Amino acid sequence: MKYDCLIIDDEAALSESTRDYFNMFEVKTAWVADSIACKNFLLDNKADVILLDINLGESSGFDLCKYLRKNLDVPILFISARTSDDDMLLALNIGGDDYIQKPYSLAVLLAKVKAVLKRYKNENAEDIYDSGSLKIDFISGNVYVNGNKVELKAMEYKLLAYLAKNENRTISKDEIFRKVWEDSITGDNTLNVHIRHLREKIEKNPNEPEFIKTVWGTGYRFLNPEV
Repeated sequence: MKYDCLIIDDEAALSESTRDYFNMFEVKTAWVADSIACKNFLLDNKADVILLDINLGESSGFDLCKYLRKNLDVPILFISARTSDDDMLLALNIGGDDYIQKPYSLAVLLAKVKAVLKRYKNENAEDIYDSGSLKIDFISGNVYVNGNKVELKAMEYKLLAYLAKNENRTISKDEIFRKVWEDSITGDNTLNVHIRHLREKIEKNPNEPEFIKTVWGTGYRFLNPEV
């Protein structure tokens, strides 16, 4: 599932009130209490911005930030009661994008998160398709499923990229032949084979596809099952 914000903080009361406040203002937010819960959460979910406390019970937000930076490219905002410059500088130097001191105003924090979300989504809108489980980097040409890189042949990638860039629109076979293969004589069998291979690589169940839907008699429609 896709979230706007993930809070990682062992202060339950504060975190729950922050989560509920954000959700009330339509910033879809989840909360976990420690590093292990965060890693488990991100196996099946995605968040566009992370609010990360430094003290996480027996674990450290600094260590978790280093781990997240190796696996994610999303804004990480530290939230902490610590006030020393050393903590702030360390948080920013290891990959944090901002440092917010507790106690914080819910309204001010929400405004800051909304601004970060808007900037992040605008920066990535044209360069990356990200549904949560499926990520397509149009700049590098890399495709990831649940965080794992998937190897696609050149024409498979070209077909997937075209479908994703035309999300929610029924695309005829003729259009695919012209725009992807760049000719009008490619046969249905060739297209069917490529669609089958793509489904095997990106779908949970290729026999019941969630992303690449067949529109019988016409062509295909690419959907985001996690919206």
